[in-house]
Amino acid sequence: MSTTPSPTPEGAAALAALRASAGGPLSAARTMAPAMYHDVSILALEQERMFARDWVCVGLAAEIPATGDRLSWEIAGRPVFSVRGADGEVRTFSNVCRHRMMTLVEADDDGVTADGGRRITCPYHSWTYDLEGRLVGTNHMERTDDFVQADVCLPEVRTEVWHGWTYCTLDDDVPPVAEVLGPMEAFVDRYGVADYVPIHRVDRTWDGNWKLLVENFMEGYHLPVLHRATLGTWMPMDSVEFPDQRHDGFTYQLFEKDENAVYGRAHPDNDRLEGSWRSTTFMPTIFPAHMYILAPDHLWYLTVRPDGPERVLLRFGIALAPEVHATLDGDDPRIAEMVEFFTEVCEEDRLVVEGIQAATRSPLAQPGPLSWTEHELHDMAGYLAARLTTDD
Repeated sequence: MSTTPSPTPEGAAALAALRASAGGPLSAARTMAPAMYHDVSILALEQERMFARDWVCVGLAAEIPATGDRLSWEIAGRPVFSVRGADGEVRTFSNVCRHRMMTLVEADDDGVTADGGRRITCPYHSWTYDLEGRLVGTNHMERTDDFVQADVCLPEVRTEVWHGWTYCTLDDDVPPVAEVLGPMEAFVDRYGVADYVPIHRVDRTWDGNWKLLVENFMEGYHLPVLHRATLGTWMPMDSVEFPDQRHDGFTYQLFEKDENAVYGRAHPDNDRLEGSWRSTTFMPTIFPAHMYILAPDHLWYLTVRPDGPERVLLRFGIALAPEVHATLDGDDPRIAEMVEFFTEVCEEDRLVVEGIQAATRSPLAQPGPLSWTEHELHDMAGYLAARLTTDD
């Protein structure tokens, strides 16, 4: 039984409007009510019914390639970390020491190995765990009644790696990632995502509701305007394709980059893609909060989590197709140029997300109609309505 309080009157009205809009055609759909972006009761529902139950992406498995490499994140308020085991498997554990509840892996330690990569050591009292979550080292515990070191371990979180992405869930009953994302297989497989080489990752906090960031990422309507100085001119809207049916766990768009695009076209050594696929980008959103742009030469991704109703923590990463990465070295200025370029794109988006967030507090703010180019916002509304407006 759910322990989440009922929505506030404002939140309940916003959810009713969401359900009505999501259940109708795109041609009659409207944006979500302002309360969807700042009502605390709605966030509580989202945490319980979405983030605690669906698959959440921590990042690329290739970001933790060596034994002991780790990557921290948070799932529905539970701090976790994923770590590469000695057997090559990626596992995820609670990021809370079993002694005094200290954080084990700090964000600054992400990707860094310690103790030869074979141990996770608490920075408070040096309780030490192996890469399978077992407590293997303590000190001064010999006078503690009923303490058996071998009985202590970190709670493990269900984890699956799918096409190079590390996904976690707190729900043991949710279908496997391969089943949830099965209809995407034909698109993702042709690019060979698991072979892409990470070159950049950073965590940032924006002053906006997490859904605003996801919605902004999904739609291309704003590209020729907001991103006119960066990537907006490379993506002609008449080439965009959307799914012909609504999927429960994801949505996407496909588009071709024109010949003027600096990024987004296949390297001559790319032997995986043929024909128009050599200039086609696949851009999925995996609900609730994982998004990426998968191009023949690179990918960049965002995975986000709420930090309260009006703040969002995002992880932003970039990776290169292997044949592109093979032409570069660590000091190649083209790496820094690419990172700077996509960082600028994110900064353009941040200004909009934070601007909308501030405006949702206005008594004059009202939902507006959606464009056909905002197809994926309607898909997301369907996902939210299914999770938040049905009986638990």
